[in-house]
Amino acid sequence: MKIKVAVAEDNNLLADSIREKLELFSDDIEYKYRAVNGADLLKKIEADTEVDAILMDIEMPVMDGIEATQQVSKHFPHIKIIMLTVFDDEDKIFRSIQAGAMGYLLKDEKPDKISDGIKEIMAGGAPMSPAIAAKSLALLRNPNKFIQEEDQDDYDLTKREIEVLNKLSLGLDYLEISEALFISPFTVRKHIENIYRKLQVHNKMMAVKKAIKHKII
Repeated sequence: MKIKVAVAEDNNLLADSIREKLELFSDDIEYKYRAVNGADLLKKIEADTEVDAILMDIEMPVMDGIEATQQVSKHFPHIKIIMLTVFDDEDKIFRSIQAGAMGYLLKDEKPDKISDGIKEIMAGGAPMSPAIAAKSLALLRNPNKFIQEEDQDDYDLTKREIEVLNKLSLGLDYLEISEALFISPFTVRKHIENIYRKLQVHNKMMAVKKAIKHKII
């Protein structure tokens, strides 16, 4: 019997790419539908609960992937959830696991890795990208280290976003930051977009100036 998989992804290009990856394994995996955010996903599941697994993005409008994971785990516990994201932040990993995710893969994984991850989670495993697995072990050793306390002065920036902001303040470009932090340039861009949004600024200079003023860096 094929594994029925739904996708929660707000970016059209990435959603198409994920679907194409899944369709390479159509003998084992059936692509069900795609939701553009967490709220949309819950509506679609209510209309069609014949889903075995979900590939869940984290950063989505209306309802993000972590909240959606919590809701799906609560109301549809038979559905397995794999976070499929560009973010490798410790706090996002921690919150995703707390919400009920059983797997955590990065979006740049090859198609066979995603397919294997889906099969693994249905067999009771916990598929993770190597970098995520290493950080998950660190979380197990010291979970309190990564619990982010809400603090208005830091604008709810994550540990990784602050690291990126520090590199920006040193004048590094996207590629240099990606090499320094061992993440992809695409991930750097996503972090910087989040930094600008949270700090309510529109460029690097404003972001660094505000971060210094509020003693974030």
